Amino acid sequence: MKVYTKTGDKGLTGLIGGTRVTKSDLRISLYGEVDELNSHVGLIRAYADQSFSQKEVLKNVQSRLFDLGSQMACEPSERDKFNLPDINDSHVLELENEIDTMSKSLPLLKNFVLPTGNPAAAHAHVARTVCRRVERNFVAFHKINPNDLKEIHLIYINRLSDYLFVVARSLVNQAGLLEEIWNP
Repeated sequence: MKVYTKTGDKGLTGLIGGTRVTKSDLRISLYGEVDELNSHVGLIRAYADQSFSQKEVLKNVQSRLFDLGSQMACEPSERDKFNLPDINDSHVLELENEIDTMSKSLPLLKNFVLPTGNPAAAHAHVARTVCRRVERNFVAFHKINPNDLKEIHLIYINRLSDYLFVVARSLVNQAGLLEEIWNP
């Protein structure tokens, strides 16, 4: 199978089910951002030390982001036909449990921290900010298309940004570094 199909050469792309839309469609833009976020999560995995306890969870996150992308790449009326994977409450709970577990070994946060640290932590901060952008655009998309995405999708993205923040802090901690405090 060839990577190039030439079907998008005129600025259109196909959704699962065959519907053609412009590449500037809000849906396409949003699931492109989800794909970007997924790539940033991959960078965290690539830069994190092999001993980092969250590597498998980060891999799961990448799969969930693909699940979300597949939901978005299909018209809501078509989704049941294709039995697409989806995000559910257990995925949110996994993130919450991991946040709680990591937080137990971190110093109490009393100030804002600068988004830095070692390369893995810095990538986690970038992923967190991309996740927040996805969340903002999700809300905007949902306002225009209230029946398109599920509330659980937004909850997952919101929790994921929290998770990525704690991942960044954990990576700094694991590296034996001190978080840099914001000095206004």
